[in-house]
Amino acid sequence: MNDEILVTEEGYQELLNEIETRKSKTRKEISERIKGALKEGDLSENAEYTESKDEQNKNESRIIVLEYQIKHAKILKPNEKLKGTVQIGSKVKVRDIEFDEIEEYSVVGVTEADPIHGKISLISPLGSVLMGKKIGDLVDVSSPGGIVKYEIIELY
Repeated sequence: MNDEILVTEEGYQELLNEIETRKSKTRKEISERIKGALKEGDLSENAEYTESKDEQNKNESRIIVLEYQIKHAKILKPNEKLKGTVQIGSKVKVRDIEFDEIEEYSVVGVTEADPIHGKISLISPLGSVLMGKKIGDLVDVSSPGGIVKYEIIELY
């Protein structure tokens, strides 16, 4: 079984920053809230205590996930030999041919994907068809609404 998690250098740094924040700042804040709630006495009806313990569990669970991702991360750097083609870490502008709309995306690893902010995974429907393509290439992407045709207009 291949446990590698493909990430960009930026994505790896984001993982390190998040785990550092969660282990130091977030843990301390939650601990302080729990201590304050314990001073209130009866825990059976103490909403602050219950909420803080739930938040603590979520934070610790996220730390476990981050540790796994960091341990298994494989940082993919753009390959100079493939310069001029879409690869992980590429920023690409595409034109939706039907609606003549320009969209811009960064192609990232799976754990970094955030479509709302223009970060698409290299294994997403759009990301996977863009991989290896060049400016001027046309691609067809399956979507819930049918096939969407894009033209790659800029790559950096």
